[in-house]
Amino acid sequence: MQSFPVLTIDTAPEKSRPALQALQGAFGMIPNVAGAMATSPVLIDSLVALFGKVHGGSFTEAQIQTLLLTNAVTNGCSWAVAFHTGLALREGLDQADVQAIRERRVPKGATSAALSTFARTLIEKRGRVDDHDVDALVAAGFRKEHALEVIAVVAASTITNYTASVTKPPVEEPFQAYSWSAR
Repeated sequence: MQSFPVLTIDTAPEKSRPALQALQGAFGMIPNVAGAMATSPVLIDSLVALFGKVHGGSFTEAQIQTLLLTNAVTNGCSWAVAFHTGLALREGLDQADVQAIRERRVPKGATSAALSTFARTLIEKRGRVDDHDVDALVAAGFRKEHALEVIAVVAASTITNYTASVTKPPVEEPFQAYSWSAR
């Protein structure tokens, strides 16, 4: 079995350190998956660049967390589900909507439902959504270009979800209460 260390700013390769410092500034901590990811400067730099674009886009932080939690559940990534459950609740998402996403159900809030459904469909269909899928997102009050922005969020979460599945980092203490299993 391969073991991937969770690196710190001090133990990471020199080329990975600026990315870890950026994440430290954004989260007030370095998520364990990023510490594991730092083994590859290419991977951690790619995540941080995309992370900045996603969090600087047109979605609110609550909407981004809806997407990231949905993606984590759809990809079956236990680490990311725990992490994004905590962040989603911190961003004020309705606890019932968070629980629905964790149980692979559609949230009740119309905005959350549209985003969650579109993200899940995008992943499950491997990007081959049809006009009906995009129309449902637009009918919920979004613009067509939001469908494209969801792709960026899915790309960012795919990086962390796949990395966590390969490296199996421990869930950070503040997020352990939100542990989850793909069953």
